[in-house]
Amino acid sequence: MSFIKEFKDFAMKGNLIDMAVAFVMGAAFGKIVTGFIDGLVMPIVGKITAGVDFQSLKIILSEAQYDSSGKLLVAEASIKYGAFITVLIDFLLVAFFMFLVIKAMNKMKRKEAAIAAPPQPTKEEILLTEIRDLLKK
Repeated sequence: MSFIKEFKDFAMKGNLIDMAVAFVMGAAFGKIVTGFIDGLVMPIVGKITAGVDFQSLKIILSEAQYDSSGKLLVAEASIKYGAFITVLIDFLLVAFFMFLVIKAMNKMKRKEAAIAAPPQPTKEEILLTEIRDLLKK
């Protein structure tokens, strides 16, 4: 019975729930960035590179083979480096945006910590407190 209780305590901890929410938000954020890249960034990059569609860039190792009726016998073997370039740009942009979000969050946390932390006593105040405590004895 204690195993079930331990599992329930583990599953209901705030850290696990926070992590689950972060995972869902991260997946949604990834979709937003992918849509941004596919819809806005890659067309601009394609325009800059004279209309090159990165998804179609590949090195063909062996051509596809068809029979006389047009039925595919052997599929094309190719290295699709254009898709890799697109995914690499996607990753770099996601990493950059996450860096900006975390940097902003850390900045807000530092401001909160500065506001919440009481000012430390000066050396003179510490010495006077020690003298007072000694005189009380």
